[in-house]
Amino acid sequence: MAELQEVHITEEKPLLPGQTPEAAKEAELAARILLDQGQTHSVETPYGSVTFTVYGTPKPKRPAIFTYHDVGLNYKTCFKPLFDFGDMQEIIKNFVRVHVEAPGMEDGAPVFPLGYQYPSLDQLADMIPAILQYLNFSTIIGVGVGAGAYILSRFALSNPDVVEGLVLINIDCNAKGWMDWAAHKLTGLTSSIPEMILGHLFSQEELSGHSELVQRYRDIIMHAPNLENIELFWNSYNNRRDLHFERRGDATLKCPVMLVVGDQAPYEDAVVECNSKLDPTKTSFLKMADSGGQPQLTQPGKLTEAFKYFVQGMGYMASSCMTRLSRSRTASLTSRASIDGGRSRTVSQSSESGTVPSGSPGHTMEVSC
Repeated sequence: MAELQEVHITEEKPLLPGQTPEAAKEAELAARILLDQGQTHSVETPYGSVTFTVYGTPKPKRPAIFTYHDVGLNYKTCFKPLFDFGDMQEIIKNFVRVHVEAPGMEDGAPVFPLGYQYPSLDQLADMIPAILQYLNFSTIIGVGVGAGAYILSRFALSNPDVVEGLVLINIDCNAKGWMDWAAHKLTGLTSSIPEMILGHLFSQEELSGHSELVQRYRDIIMHAPNLENIELFWNSYNNRRDLHFERRGDATLKCPVMLVVGDQAPYEDAVVECNSKLDPTKTSFLKMADSGGQPQLTQPGKLTEAFKYFVQGMGYMASSCMTRLSRSRTASLTSRASIDGGRSRTVSQSSESGTVPSGSPGHTMEVSC
């Protein structure tokens, strides 16, 4: 029997009538540039219109990376430094990305009329199925910060089969208690809405340090043309319901979860408490030193590494090596068992082999490298 030979067939895309090969190449290049710049869409939902921007094209058998920003921010001011980071490009080229903006938070959004009833955080979560249906996406890896982390968690509780993984930064899974309400009301008597939101986003040390980052975001929020809309979103966040997570109950996240918070961040205690309520076999807790209240802005490199560990632990990009870790050859991570409060131990993870082990579920990793 004659030996079979492998034949490679290259797909040829037919030209449109009257289209020259040069014009076809220009059209394909323009399409690629458009995908790199992102395509913005809006879809109507029972709770109003929601805007989102899509980068890249869907990859077969891979979820979309689906982000949701915090109060006072939009998808650009919340996530651009992270997703523009050099080493992140190795990850995002393997996934399509969807950046959702809460109603009225997108650039150029008109101010809502007086008396407008802004959606609750639960209703914002209920808008997500309309986005996925519009895009014909079946599963996601959610990345949320603050209010966005809460919204994605609420969505995951109602749609566990849709969410393959969650990265939750600065999440507070509890409703405000009476003491919180009293403190909030007192603060409102002496502080403006922008100042309260800045206190939500950044630590007191950062605010008193007057860093360039904090000053830039203070200017963005103080001079936001849609400040009235931001206040409505802020009020919805402060009226959130308790997520009622139960470590060994039905009310828990079924997917792998990575909790992230900065050391001395405003929501450090809240994230620690959330970690105690989630399934330790599916949850990793990452506390990042020297990152302040917004680690995705201040430490995009460290968060990129952690995100890549997380994605690899889910079975994606298993053969990919850590770019920055490959250069330094090793990284030291302090891992503390979060289940029984075991002794701290230092783990040196080598990337010499070209593969990187995923973060151990149920452990706290304090990253200071």
